[in-house]
Amino acid sequence: MSRRKAFSNRLVYVELKTGHSDDGPAWVARAQTSKSGETLYSNGKAFKRLKGAGISGNFFDVETGEEYWISGIKKDQQDRRNARAGIIEIDIEVVAEYLRETGREDLPPQFIRAQLLPAEPPEGAHNTENAVFSAPPAEGRNNK
Repeated sequence: MSRRKAFSNRLVYVELKTGHSDDGPAWVARAQTSKSGETLYSNGKAFKRLKGAGISGNFFDVETGEEYWISGIKKDQQDRRNARAGIIEIDIEVVAEYLRETGREDLPPQFIRAQLLPAEPPEGAHNTENAVFSAPPAEGRNNK
């Protein structure tokens, strides 16, 4: 399987890293990739790979620029990096598949079922993806 298509139509673990340590909002849901394989879609968001430029994430949200950690699900249920605590939402559409892939009978206690958004490009994502991304100016910087 090519690296570009590695996440296509698979279950993924997604965790917000910007503004959080290893305890940011997280979810398990289906992911799709764009035709080019450059963009990943999950829970109504579009992500691009950071290609080594991230601080603690490996993808960024093309709309907000926030960093996320995205990986395949772990059979040992250690999806959160460094085994930190925190609630993990799981899309109700993928619970049975998650349990089958991890060999579990029940969800771990930190998982809660939720109705997440589909793994498809959000409205306007193609325009945002094709625009030049620039980070917002740093707080307190003199922007004259």
